[in-house]
Amino acid sequence: MRIVAGAQRGRVLVAPKGHSTRPTADRTRQALFNVLEHAPWGRPIVGAQVIDLFAGSGALGLEALSRGASYCLFVENDRAAAEALTANLAALGLAERARILVADAIRLPLLSDDPFDLAFLDPPYSQGLAEAALPALAAHLSAGALIAVERGADEGSLAAFGYQLLDERRWGAAKVAFLKRI
Repeated sequence: MRIVAGAQRGRVLVAPKGHSTRPTADRTRQALFNVLEHAPWGRPIVGAQVIDLFAGSGALGLEALSRGASYCLFVENDRAAAEALTANLAALGLAERARILVADAIRLPLLSDDPFDLAFLDPPYSQGLAEAALPALAAHLSAGALIAVERGADEGSLAAFGYQLLDERRWGAAKVAFLKRI
């Protein structure tokens, strides 16, 4: 697993041992960011405040930082995944532009961070965790924030109160819904 583009392009990421996390494939990540950057409703990654829920190894948030996001809050409740993420931030020299919060993404605590412009959710597939996390996330997003939610390709369309579904794409075993905070 590598960073696909930006200042850290080609750098290798570590993932925690075992099967507790499922990092987003490089090709899916590349396609996801192409949509975010080039869709008519997209917006620049440069300067964005990002939150990465169910962060795992941090591949999505690290990709955003490599592409010029100014800050990323990584939320992960698995300690082994948080340790891998800490190692990735240190290896890439991005620790000063990020924070790791070991917490449950469904029950986000009150965050002192500025509102986020871009959010990534990559929970375990087929457990309804994205739908459960979206209401708690809403309070931490700026108006018009974009959200990319990765789920299993066999899961139904994602509809969530307070969000507009902009697009939905399927890449292999993954389906990504692109939402806008309304």
